[in-house]
Amino acid sequence: MVRLFASLKGLPVLAAASVFAGASLPTIPEDKTTPGQQRLAINGPNSMTLGWNTFQKLSRPCVKYGTSSDKLDKEACSTSSVTYPTSRTHANVVTLTGLAPATTYFYKIESTNSTVEHFFSPRTSGDKTPFTMNVVIDLGVYGADGFTIKQDERKRDTIPQIDPSLNHTTINQLAKTVDDYEFIVHPGDFAYADDWFLKPKNLFDGEDAFQAILEQFYTQLAPISGRKAYMASPGNHEAACQEIPFLTGLCPEGQKNFTDFMVRFGETMATAFPSTSATETAKVNANKARLLAKPPFWYSFEYGMVHFVMINTETDFEDAPDGPGVFGGLNSGPFGTPNQQLEFLEADLASVDRTVTPWLLIGGHRPWYSTGGKGCKPCQAAFEPLLYKYGVDLAIFGHVHNSQRFLPAFQDKADPNGYNDPKAPMYIVAGGAGNIEGLSSIGKNVSFNAFAYDDDFSYAQVRFLDAQNLQVDFVKSDTGELLDTSRLFKSHKEQFVVQA
Repeated sequence: MVRLFASLKGLPVLAAASVFAGASLPTIPEDKTTPGQQRLAINGPNSMTLGWNTFQKLSRPCVKYGTSSDKLDKEACSTSSVTYPTSRTHANVVTLTGLAPATTYFYKIESTNSTVEHFFSPRTSGDKTPFTMNVVIDLGVYGADGFTIKQDERKRDTIPQIDPSLNHTTINQLAKTVDDYEFIVHPGDFAYADDWFLKPKNLFDGEDAFQAILEQFYTQLAPISGRKAYMASPGNHEAACQEIPFLTGLCPEGQKNFTDFMVRFGETMATAFPSTSATETAKVNANKARLLAKPPFWYSFEYGMVHFVMINTETDFEDAPDGPGVFGGLNSGPFGTPNQQLEFLEADLASVDRTVTPWLLIGGHRPWYSTGGKGCKPCQAAFEPLLYKYGVDLAIFGHVHNSQRFLPAFQDKADPNGYNDPKAPMYIVAGGAGNIEGLSSIGKNVSFNAFAYDDDFSYAQVRFLDAQNLQVDFVKSDTGELLDTSRLFKSHKEQFVVQA
Protein backbone atom coordinates (compact mmCIF):
# COMPACT_ATOMS: atom_id res chain seq x y z
CA MET A 1 0.00 0.00 0.00
CA VAL A 2 2.79 2.40 0.88
CA ARG A 3 4.55 1.90 -2.43
CA LEU A 4 1.20 2.48 -4.14
CA PHE A 5 1.24 5.96 -2.61
CA ALA A 6 4.70 6.43 -4.07
CA SER A 7 3.49 5.31 -7.50
CA LEU A 8 0.92 8.14 -7.54
CA LYS A 9 3.67 10.74 -7.80
CA GLY A 10 2.82 13.27 -10.48
CA LEU A 11 -0.74 12.00 -11.05
CA PRO A 12 -3.80 14.24 -10.36
CA VAL A 13 -5.60 11.34 -8.70
CA LEU A 14 -6.07 12.82 -5.25
CA ALA A 15 -6.41 16.54 -4.69
CA ALA A 16 -5.37 15.92 -1.10
CA ALA A 17 -1.86 15.19 -2.34
CA SER A 18 -1.29 18.91 -2.62
CA VAL A 19 -1.13 19.20 1.17
CA PHE A 20 2.05 17.12 1.22
CA ALA A 21 5.35 18.81 0.44
CA GLY A 22 7.08 15.77 -1.02
CA ALA A 23 10.65 14.58 -0.65
CA SER A 24 13.22 16.93 0.91
CA LEU A 25 15.83 16.49 -1.79
CA PRO A 26 18.99 18.52 -1.11
CA THR A 27 19.88 21.25 -3.60
CA ILE A 28 22.18 20.19 -6.42
CA PRO A 29 25.30 22.41 -6.42
CA GLU A 30 26.09 24.48 -9.50
CA ASP A 31 29.40 22.63 -9.79
CA LYS A 32 28.31 19.03 -9.99
CA THR A 33 31.83 17.79 -9.24
CA THR A 34 31.50 19.26 -5.73
CA PRO A 35 32.37 16.39 -3.34
CA GLY A 36 29.98 15.41 -0.56
CA GLN A 37 29.14 12.53 1.78
CA GLN A 38 32.85 11.82 2.35
CA ARG A 39 33.81 8.57 4.06
CA LEU A 40 37.21 7.16 4.98
CA ALA A 41 38.05 3.54 5.72
CA ILE A 42 41.02 1.45 6.75
CA ASN A 43 42.03 -0.47 3.65
CA GLY A 44 45.34 -2.15 4.35
CA PRO A 45 48.50 -2.03 6.47
CA ASN A 46 49.63 1.22 4.81
CA SER A 47 46.52 2.43 3.02
CA MET A 48 43.17 4.13 3.43
CA THR A 49 40.25 4.49 1.05
CA LEU A 50 38.35 7.70 0.54
CA GLY A 51 34.84 7.65 -0.89
CA TRP A 52 32.62 10.58 -1.80
CA ASN A 53 29.58 11.36 -3.91
CA THR A 54 29.09 13.82 -6.77
CA PHE A 55 26.07 14.80 -8.83
CA GLN A 56 27.81 13.77 -12.03
CA LYS A 57 29.95 10.84 -13.08
CA LEU A 58 33.67 11.52 -12.83
CA SER A 59 35.89 10.07 -15.54
CA ARG A 60 38.89 10.14 -13.20
CA PRO A 61 38.26 10.73 -9.49
CA CYS A 62 41.48 12.03 -7.89
CA VAL A 63 42.73 13.04 -4.46
CA LYS A 64 45.93 14.89 -3.57
CA TYR A 65 47.43 14.13 -0.16
CA GLY A 66 50.52 14.57 1.98
CA THR A 67 51.79 15.10 5.50
CA SER A 68 51.49 18.90 5.28
CA SER A 69 48.43 20.93 4.36
CA ASP A 70 50.75 23.14 2.30
CA LYS A 71 52.37 20.28 0.43
CA LEU A 72 49.97 17.71 -0.99
CA ASP A 73 52.69 15.98 -2.98
CA LYS A 74 51.01 12.62 -3.59
CA GLU A 75 48.07 11.86 -5.84
CA ALA A 76 45.69 8.91 -6.02
CA CYS A 77 43.21 8.42 -8.86
CA SER A 78 40.81 5.75 -10.06
CA THR A 79 38.12 5.15 -12.65
CA SER A 80 35.53 4.18 -10.03
CA SER A 81 32.49 6.46 -10.26
CA VAL A 82 29.33 4.36 -10.03
CA THR A 83 25.62 4.83 -9.49
CA TYR A 84 22.36 2.86 -9.56
CA PRO A 85 18.76 3.38 -10.68
CA THR A 86 16.97 5.99 -8.50
CA SER A 87 20.21 7.54 -7.22
CA ARG A 88 20.94 11.16 -8.15
CA THR A 89 24.64 10.85 -7.30
CA HIS A 90 27.70 8.83 -8.25
CA ALA A 91 29.87 7.16 -5.63
CA ASN A 92 33.59 7.73 -6.19
CA VAL A 93 36.46 6.01 -4.43
CA VAL A 94 40.25 6.16 -4.46
CA THR A 95 42.86 4.29 -2.42
CA LEU A 96 45.60 6.27 -0.71
CA THR A 97 48.73 4.11 -0.48
CA GLY A 98 52.25 4.33 0.87
CA LEU A 99 51.09 5.84 4.16
CA ALA A 100 53.44 6.02 7.11
CA PRO A 101 51.73 4.43 10.13
CA ALA A 102 50.02 6.51 12.83
CA THR A 103 50.59 9.77 10.99
CA THR A 104 48.35 12.74 10.26
CA TYR A 105 47.77 13.19 6.52
CA PHE A 106 46.05 16.03 4.73
CA TYR A 107 43.97 15.52 1.62
CA LYS A 108 42.00 17.45 -0.98
CA ILE A 109 39.53 15.91 -3.39
CA GLU A 110 40.19 17.35 -6.84
CA SER A 111 37.31 19.67 -7.71
CA THR A 112 36.81 23.38 -8.20
CA ASN A 113 34.83 23.35 -4.96
CA SER A 114 36.65 21.32 -2.28
CA THR A 115 38.69 21.97 0.83
CA VAL A 116 41.70 20.43 2.58
CA GLU A 117 40.82 17.87 5.27
CA HIS A 118 42.92 15.43 7.28
CA PHE A 119 42.96 11.92 8.77
CA PHE A 120 45.13 9.70 10.95
CA SER A 121 46.67 6.74 9.13
CA PRO A 122 46.33 3.17 10.49
CA ARG A 123 48.59 1.86 13.20
CA THR A 124 50.80 -1.06 12.23
CA SER A 125 49.58 -4.51 13.25
CA GLY A 126 51.25 -5.32 16.55
CA ASP A 127 51.68 -1.70 17.67
CA LYS A 128 50.82 -1.88 21.39
CA THR A 129 50.13 1.85 21.80
CA PRO A 130 46.85 2.40 23.72
CA PHE A 131 43.99 3.93 21.72
CA THR A 132 40.21 4.29 21.65
CA MET A 133 37.63 3.38 19.03
CA ASN A 134 33.97 4.40 19.07
CA VAL A 135 30.97 2.16 18.43
CA VAL A 136 27.97 3.80 16.75
CA ILE A 137 25.01 1.68 15.57
CA ASP A 138 21.40 2.37 14.54
CA LEU A 139 22.08 5.98 13.61
CA GLY A 140 19.43 7.85 11.63
CA VAL A 141 18.94 11.14 9.84
CA TYR A 142 18.12 14.23 11.87
CA GLY A 143 15.54 16.81 10.79
CA ALA A 144 12.41 16.88 8.64
CA ASP A 145 12.80 13.24 7.58
CA GLY A 146 14.09 11.90 10.89
CA PHE A 147 13.90 12.70 14.55
CA THR A 148 13.69 16.28 15.87
CA ILE A 149 13.18 18.14 19.14
CA LYS A 150 9.44 18.20 18.35
CA GLN A 151 9.05 14.50 19.04
CA ASP A 152 8.14 12.98 22.37
CA GLU A 153 10.60 12.65 25.24
CA ARG A 154 11.79 9.19 24.26
CA LYS A 155 12.94 10.62 20.92
CA ARG A 156 13.98 14.04 22.15
CA ASP A 157 17.15 15.67 20.82
CA THR A 158 18.00 18.38 23.31
CA ILE A 159 20.94 19.87 21.42
CA PRO A 160 20.43 23.58 20.62
CA GLN A 161 20.34 24.76 17.03
CA ILE A 162 23.74 24.06 15.48
CA ASP A 163 25.18 23.55 12.02
CA PRO A 164 22.87 21.16 10.13
CA SER A 165 25.74 18.78 9.37
CA LEU A 166 26.10 18.21 13.13
CA ASN A 167 22.46 18.56 14.12
CA HIS A 168 22.28 15.26 15.92
CA THR A 169 23.25 14.45 19.48
CA THR A 170 25.59 11.55 18.71
CA ILE A 171 27.21 13.20 15.70
CA ASN A 172 27.67 16.38 17.69
CA GLN A 173 29.39 14.50 20.54
CA LEU A 174 31.60 12.66 18.06
CA ALA A 175 32.59 16.03 16.64
CA LYS A 176 33.34 17.58 20.03
CA THR A 177 35.53 14.62 21.02
CA VAL A 178 37.15 14.04 17.62
CA ASP A 179 40.66 14.05 19.09
CA ASP A 180 39.84 11.36 21.66
CA TYR A 181 39.33 8.34 19.36
CA GLU A 182 41.02 6.94 16.27
CA PHE A 183 38.26 5.27 14.25
CA ILE A 184 34.59 4.26 14.39
CA VAL A 185 32.82 0.95 13.75
CA HIS A 186 29.18 1.01 12.66
CA PRO A 187 27.69 -2.48 12.23
CA GLY A 188 24.41 -1.69 10.54
CA ASP A 189 21.40 0.61 10.21
CA PHE A 190 22.34 3.89 8.57
CA ALA A 191 19.95 6.78 7.85
CA TYR A 192 16.64 4.83 8.14
CA ALA A 193 15.67 5.77 4.60
CA ASP A 194 13.25 2.83 4.54
CA ASP A 195 11.16 4.65 7.17
CA TRP A 196 10.38 7.46 4.69
CA PHE A 197 6.65 6.69 4.93
CA LEU A 198 6.55 7.73 8.61
CA LYS A 199 6.50 11.37 7.46
CA PRO A 200 3.18 12.35 5.79
CA LYS A 201 4.95 14.74 3.39
CA ASN A 202 6.66 11.74 1.77
CA LEU A 203 3.62 9.56 1.16
CA PHE A 204 3.24 10.49 -2.51
CA ASP A 205 6.95 10.73 -3.23
CA GLY A 206 8.45 7.56 -1.81
CA GLU A 207 11.11 6.87 -4.42
CA ASP A 208 12.67 10.31 -4.05
CA ALA A 209 12.07 10.40 -0.30
CA PHE A 210 14.19 7.28 0.15
CA GLN A 211 17.06 8.85 -1.77
CA ALA A 212 16.64 12.23 -0.06
CA ILE A 213 17.11 10.66 3.36
CA LEU A 214 20.29 8.90 2.25
CA GLU A 215 21.73 12.12 0.81
CA GLN A 216 20.86 14.10 3.94
CA PHE A 217 22.20 11.51 6.37
CA TYR A 218 25.57 10.95 4.74
CA THR A 219 25.99 14.72 4.43
CA GLN A 220 25.32 15.07 8.17
CA LEU A 221 27.80 12.26 8.88
CA ALA A 222 30.55 13.60 6.59
CA PRO A 223 32.27 15.88 9.17
CA ILE A 224 32.98 12.68 11.13
CA SER A 225 33.39 10.05 8.39
CA GLY A 226 35.54 12.41 6.32
CA ARG A 227 37.93 12.82 9.25
CA LYS A 228 37.94 9.36 10.87
CA ALA A 229 37.95 5.88 9.36
CA TYR A 230 34.32 4.75 9.45
CA MET A 231 34.05 0.96 9.23
CA ALA A 232 30.62 -0.31 8.12
CA SER A 233 28.66 -3.54 7.88
CA PRO A 234 24.95 -4.00 7.02
CA GLY A 235 21.78 -3.97 9.10
CA ASN A 236 18.15 -4.64 8.26
CA HIS A 237 17.46 -0.99 7.37
CA GLU A 238 19.84 -1.26 4.41
CA ALA A 239 17.88 -4.12 2.85
CA ALA A 240 15.08 -2.44 0.90
CA CYS A 241 12.97 0.66 0.26
CA GLN A 242 10.64 0.08 3.22
CA GLU A 243 10.19 -2.13 6.25
CA ILE A 244 6.62 -3.25 5.57
CA PRO A 245 6.67 -7.07 5.28
CA PHE A 246 6.11 -8.73 1.92
CA LEU A 247 6.12 -5.50 -0.13
CA THR A 248 9.78 -5.51 -1.12
CA GLY A 249 8.83 -6.67 -4.60
CA LEU A 250 7.18 -3.29 -5.15
CA CYS A 251 10.40 -1.40 -4.45
CA PRO A 252 11.92 0.27 -7.53
CA GLU A 253 15.14 -1.09 -8.94
CA GLY A 254 18.01 0.41 -7.02
CA GLN A 255 16.15 0.23 -3.73
CA LYS A 256 16.30 -3.53 -3.29
CA ASN A 257 18.80 -5.99 -1.86
CA PHE A 258 21.20 -3.57 -0.05
CA THR A 259 21.94 -1.70 -3.30
CA ASP A 260 22.87 1.69 -1.83
CA PHE A 261 24.96 0.05 0.88
CA MET A 262 26.88 -2.00 -1.69
CA VAL A 263 27.49 0.97 -4.00
CA ARG A 264 28.46 3.31 -1.17
CA PHE A 265 30.76 1.00 0.81
CA GLY A 266 31.60 -1.90 -1.50
CA GLU A 267 34.96 -0.55 -2.66
CA THR A 268 35.91 1.27 0.53
CA MET A 269 35.94 -1.53 3.10
CA ALA A 270 38.97 -3.82 3.49
CA THR A 271 38.91 -7.43 2.31
CA ALA A 272 41.15 -9.06 4.92
CA PHE A 273 44.68 -8.18 5.94
CA PRO A 274 47.70 -10.33 5.08
CA SER A 275 48.94 -12.15 8.15
CA THR A 276 51.81 -10.57 10.02
CA SER A 277 52.39 -13.79 11.96
CA ALA A 278 55.65 -15.68 11.58
CA THR A 279 53.64 -18.92 11.58
CA GLU A 280 52.98 -20.45 8.18
CA THR A 281 49.56 -21.87 9.14
CA ALA A 282 48.37 -18.39 10.11
CA LYS A 283 49.48 -17.04 6.76
CA VAL A 284 47.63 -19.78 4.92
CA ASN A 285 44.43 -19.14 6.89
CA ALA A 286 44.71 -15.38 6.38
CA ASN A 287 45.11 -15.86 2.65
CA LYS A 288 42.08 -18.15 2.59
CA ALA A 289 40.11 -15.48 4.45
CA ARG A 290 41.18 -12.87 1.91
CA LEU A 291 39.80 -14.99 -0.91
CA LEU A 292 36.51 -15.59 0.92
CA ALA A 293 35.96 -12.03 2.19
CA LYS A 294 33.02 -10.13 0.69
CA PRO A 295 33.22 -6.48 1.67
CA PRO A 296 31.20 -4.59 2.75
CA PHE A 297 29.27 -7.60 4.10
CA TRP A 298 32.01 -9.62 5.75
CA TYR A 299 35.69 -8.71 6.03
CA SER A 300 38.39 -8.02 8.61
CA PHE A 301 41.12 -5.50 9.33
CA GLU A 302 43.93 -4.99 11.82
CA TYR A 303 44.82 -1.86 13.72
CA GLY A 304 47.55 -1.82 16.34
CA MET A 305 46.85 -4.53 18.90
CA VAL A 306 43.38 -5.36 17.46
CA HIS A 307 42.09 -7.79 14.86
CA PHE A 308 38.51 -6.76 14.00
CA VAL A 309 36.06 -8.90 12.02
CA MET A 310 32.81 -7.59 10.53
CA ILE A 311 30.04 -10.11 9.91
CA ASN A 312 26.69 -9.93 8.13
CA THR A 313 23.81 -10.98 10.38
CA GLU A 314 21.22 -10.32 7.65
CA THR A 315 21.97 -12.89 4.92
CA ASP A 316 24.24 -15.75 3.90
CA PHE A 317 23.65 -18.34 6.61
CA GLU A 318 20.85 -20.76 7.43
CA ASP A 319 17.56 -19.00 8.29
CA ALA A 320 19.23 -15.57 8.00
CA PRO A 321 16.53 -13.02 8.91
CA ASP A 322 16.66 -11.04 5.65
CA GLY A 323 17.51 -13.95 3.37
CA PRO A 324 15.37 -15.64 0.72
CA GLY A 325 12.26 -17.41 1.98
CA VAL A 326 12.35 -15.96 5.49
CA PHE A 327 9.31 -14.23 7.03
CA GLY A 328 8.98 -10.66 5.80
CA GLY A 329 9.74 -11.36 2.17
CA LEU A 330 12.90 -9.26 1.92
CA ASN A 331 14.51 -12.05 -0.13
CA SER A 332 17.91 -10.43 0.13
CA GLY A 333 21.23 -11.96 -0.77
CA PRO A 334 22.95 -14.25 -1.09
CA PHE A 335 26.18 -12.33 -1.52
CA GLY A 336 28.48 -15.33 -1.54
CA THR A 337 28.55 -18.99 -2.42
CA PRO A 338 26.88 -21.39 0.04
CA ASN A 339 28.61 -21.17 3.45
CA GLN A 340 31.13 -18.60 2.18
CA GLN A 341 30.61 -16.21 5.08
CA LEU A 342 31.07 -18.93 7.72
CA GLU A 343 34.07 -20.36 5.88
CA PHE A 344 35.58 -16.88 5.80
CA LEU A 345 34.90 -16.36 9.49
CA GLU A 346 36.53 -19.62 10.55
CA ALA A 347 39.61 -19.07 8.39
CA ASP A 348 39.95 -15.49 9.55
CA LEU A 349 39.58 -16.25 13.26
CA ALA A 350 42.00 -19.16 12.97
CA SER A 351 44.63 -16.82 11.48
CA VAL A 352 44.78 -14.45 14.46
CA ASP A 353 48.17 -14.55 16.18
CA ARG A 354 47.71 -13.18 19.71
CA THR A 355 51.40 -12.34 20.00
CA VAL A 356 50.82 -9.77 17.24
CA THR A 357 47.19 -8.68 17.73
CA PRO A 358 46.17 -9.88 21.20
CA TRP A 359 42.64 -8.45 20.99
CA LEU A 360 40.09 -10.16 18.75
CA LEU A 361 36.75 -8.38 18.22
CA ILE A 362 33.62 -9.10 16.19
CA GLY A 363 31.07 -6.58 14.92
CA GLY A 364 27.60 -7.44 13.59
CA HIS A 365 24.12 -5.98 13.61
CA ARG A 366 21.65 -8.38 15.28
CA PRO A 367 22.48 -9.58 18.80
CA TRP A 368 21.57 -12.93 20.26
CA TYR A 369 21.80 -11.63 23.81
CA SER A 370 19.42 -8.77 24.62
CA THR A 371 17.43 -7.65 27.66
CA GLY A 372 14.43 -7.18 25.37
CA GLY A 373 14.23 -10.91 24.70
CA LYS A 374 14.49 -10.42 20.93
CA GLY A 375 17.77 -12.16 20.31
CA CYS A 376 18.53 -13.52 16.85
CA LYS A 377 18.55 -17.28 17.33
CA PRO A 378 19.65 -18.13 13.76
CA CYS A 379 22.56 -15.71 14.25
CA GLN A 380 23.49 -17.41 17.49
CA ALA A 381 23.38 -20.86 15.88
CA ALA A 382 25.55 -19.72 12.97
CA PHE A 383 28.16 -17.58 14.70
CA GLU A 384 28.42 -18.23 18.43
CA PRO A 385 30.24 -21.59 18.23
CA LEU A 386 33.01 -20.02 16.12
CA LEU A 387 33.32 -17.00 18.41
CA TYR A 388 33.82 -19.28 21.39
CA LYS A 389 36.09 -21.76 19.60
CA TYR A 390 38.60 -19.09 18.59
CA GLY A 391 38.42 -17.05 21.78
CA VAL A 392 36.82 -13.81 20.56
CA ASP A 393 37.24 -11.23 23.32
CA LEU A 394 34.43 -8.76 22.62
CA ALA A 395 31.36 -9.02 20.38
CA ILE A 396 29.60 -5.78 19.37
CA PHE A 397 26.00 -5.59 18.18
CA GLY A 398 23.11 -3.14 17.77
CA HIS A 399 19.59 -3.51 16.31
CA VAL A 400 17.95 -3.03 19.71
CA HIS A 401 17.76 0.73 20.27
CA ASN A 402 19.45 1.08 23.63
CA SER A 403 22.74 0.29 25.35
CA GLN A 404 23.48 -3.03 27.07
CA ARG A 405 26.48 -4.81 28.57
CA PHE A 406 26.63 -8.49 29.44
CA LEU A 407 28.97 -10.74 31.33
CA PRO A 408 31.00 -12.97 29.03
CA ALA A 409 28.69 -15.81 28.02
CA PHE A 410 28.32 -18.93 25.91
CA GLN A 411 25.15 -20.87 25.12
CA ASP A 412 23.04 -18.56 27.31
CA LYS A 413 25.20 -19.05 30.39
CA ALA A 414 27.63 -16.62 31.99
CA ASP A 415 31.31 -17.54 32.01
CA PRO A 416 32.26 -18.43 35.63
CA ASN A 417 35.33 -16.18 35.38
CA GLY A 418 33.27 -13.10 34.65
CA TYR A 419 35.51 -10.33 33.30
CA ASN A 420 38.69 -11.92 34.71
CA ASP A 421 40.18 -13.99 31.90
CA PRO A 422 36.98 -15.64 30.61
CA LYS A 423 36.90 -18.16 27.78
CA ALA A 424 33.61 -16.79 26.42
CA PRO A 425 33.26 -13.46 24.61
CA MET A 426 32.01 -10.34 26.35
CA TYR A 427 28.89 -8.99 24.59
CA ILE A 428 27.59 -5.44 24.23
CA VAL A 429 24.65 -3.85 22.42
CA ALA A 430 25.22 -0.26 21.29
CA GLY A 431 22.04 0.53 19.37
CA GLY A 432 21.02 3.73 21.11
CA ALA A 433 22.72 6.28 18.84
CA GLY A 434 19.42 7.87 17.73
CA ASN A 435 16.96 7.49 14.87
CA ILE A 436 13.36 8.20 13.87
CA GLU A 437 12.07 5.04 15.57
CA GLY A 438 13.24 6.23 18.97
CA LEU A 439 14.56 4.13 21.82
CA SER A 440 13.69 0.56 22.81
CA SER A 441 12.59 -0.21 26.35
CA ILE A 442 14.97 -2.42 28.27
CA GLY A 443 12.30 -5.02 28.86
CA LYS A 444 12.78 -8.19 30.86
CA ASN A 445 16.31 -8.39 32.18
CA VAL A 446 18.70 -11.24 31.46
CA SER A 447 20.39 -12.86 34.45
CA PHE A 448 23.90 -12.11 33.17
CA ASN A 449 23.15 -8.55 32.03
CA ALA A 450 25.39 -6.05 33.83
CA PHE A 451 24.15 -2.72 32.43
CA ALA A 452 21.18 -1.48 30.39
CA TYR A 453 20.18 2.08 29.52
CA ASP A 454 17.21 3.39 27.53
CA ASP A 455 16.64 6.91 28.92
CA ASP A 456 18.39 8.83 26.17
CA PHE A 457 20.67 8.43 23.16
CA SER A 458 24.08 6.89 23.78
CA TYR A 459 27.00 5.12 22.17
CA ALA A 460 29.99 3.01 23.23
CA GLN A 461 33.73 3.52 23.43
CA VAL A 462 36.27 0.70 23.53
CA ARG A 463 39.62 1.63 25.05
CA PHE A 464 42.53 -0.71 24.35
CA LEU A 465 44.71 -0.06 27.39
CA ASP A 466 47.35 -2.71 26.80
CA ALA A 467 47.63 -6.30 25.59
CA GLN A 468 45.71 -7.66 28.59
CA ASN A 469 43.25 -4.89 29.55
CA LEU A 470 40.34 -3.48 27.62
CA GLN A 471 37.78 -0.93 28.86
CA VAL A 472 34.22 -0.48 27.57
CA ASP A 473 32.44 2.80 28.27
CA PHE A 474 28.92 3.92 27.43
CA VAL A 475 28.48 7.64 26.83
CA LYS A 476 25.35 9.82 26.92
CA SER A 477 25.25 11.48 23.52
CA ASP A 478 24.02 14.97 24.31
CA THR A 479 26.22 15.65 27.35
CA GLY A 480 29.17 13.28 27.05
CA GLU A 481 28.35 11.93 30.52
CA LEU A 482 29.89 8.55 31.34
CA LEU A 483 26.98 6.17 31.92
CA ASP A 484 28.85 2.92 32.53
CA THR A 485 32.40 1.61 32.53
CA SER A 486 33.82 -1.90 32.74
CA ARG A 487 37.20 -3.58 32.44
CA LEU A 488 37.93 -6.88 30.70
CA PHE A 489 41.16 -8.69 31.55
CA LYS A 490 42.47 -11.35 29.17
CA SER A 491 45.85 -12.98 29.75
CA HIS A 492 46.27 -13.86 26.04
CA LYS A 493 48.79 -16.55 26.92
CA GLU A 494 48.06 -18.70 23.86
CA GLN A 495 49.43 -17.68 20.50
CA PHE A 496 46.49 -19.30 18.66
CA VAL A 497 43.29 -19.93 20.61
CA VAL A 498 41.29 -23.06 19.81
CA GLN A 499 38.76 -24.09 22.49
CA ALA A 500 36.61 -27.19 22.60
